[in-house]
Amino acid sequence: MAKLNVTVVGSGNWGMAIATIIAGNTSRHDEFEDNLTVWMFEEEVQHKGVKRKLSEVFNETKENVKYLPGITLPEHVKAEPDLKKAVMYADVLIWVLPHQFVARTVQNMGKIKDTCVSVSLIKGGLELEGGKLGLCSDLLRKLLGHEVGVLMGANVANEVAAGEFCEATLGIKDKKHQATLVKLFDCRTFRVTAVDDIPGVELCGALKNVVALGAGFCDGLEYGGNTKAALIRIGLQEMKTFIRYFYPEVKDSTFLESCGVADLITTCFGGRNRKCAEAFVKAKGTKSWDMIEKELLGGQKLQGTLTAQEIWPVMQKHNLCDKLPMLTTIYQIAFEDRAPWAIVKLPSGMPTSAFHEDDGFFEKK
Repeated sequence: MAKLNVTVVGSGNWGMAIATIIAGNTSRHDEFEDNLTVWMFEEEVQHKGVKRKLSEVFNETKENVKYLPGITLPEHVKAEPDLKKAVMYADVLIWVLPHQFVARTVQNMGKIKDTCVSVSLIKGGLELEGGKLGLCSDLLRKLLGHEVGVLMGANVANEVAAGEFCEATLGIKDKKHQATLVKLFDCRTFRVTAVDDIPGVELCGALKNVVALGAGFCDGLEYGGNTKAALIRIGLQEMKTFIRYFYPEVKDSTFLESCGVADLITTCFGGRNRKCAEAFVKAKGTKSWDMIEKELLGGQKLQGTLTAQEIWPVMQKHNLCDKLPMLTTIYQIAFEDRAPWAIVKLPSGMPTSAFHEDDGFFEKK
């Protein structure tokens, strides 16, 4: 049986981090070709005082000096800036790029193998189609015409790349691909559990970035752990309400996997969405999200704000705003100039509604 070629489509912080895991497993398991290809969007970087192409620097040093500095990948990882060359021989495609670039990337990639299978690590890319909430994996499945699974979890990229222990959840329906894909990702420091609940896994991965904005607002207002814990709990409940509205078949157990509560916790205490939301509050209206993204993320993209903008018209169309007060408030703070402290002003009727807007209790002095 021919060995499987693997290509990672995307070379940002998370793309390079997961490449460290995959590279170890392609060497460890006989069913994979040892060499791992990473499609690297070409850009120029300063390296040792000289302006050079990022892919050239990586192939010489095995370090992505812009998006994952300080981490050296194995010698058998190769950066390929030509998208068509990167994917043409792939049996497995690992998608790790901002969701707003998916359609354009697929259009430019040329011919791929008919037997190819994909796994999406992309968080976001939600669209309302004919009353149904479409997922990024749905878009990939439609454009590529083959099986697409998803991988989500409590995975801060730098910690994964450094070999710190963590877990992830693989959502895949096709049992014949499940064992192979688990082998591709699972290792001693990156433990993978496979489930067949693709919508649950993927939507948890997308919505937690929106909840993390709320956690960042909380940090910007300098509230403590009790407040953030309450927001995380409410956020998890609203994630479940939102997901179950469109996908009632999603399992309770999915929310207890790494893609659910664990990913929500780690994203609300670390990660770019929390960090940028804190900066947004501290800027007191003087900086846009684009400005904050450029200042803090070094070329990476902020997904929480994009996902918030995607789900807002969906919530309005389906009259979900009153059922999802925290997600509603996060959007209004982010895009409608609502005061940040509104994140802790729970609506009347909830168990902690003894304090109301007019008493000023939650306003930070």
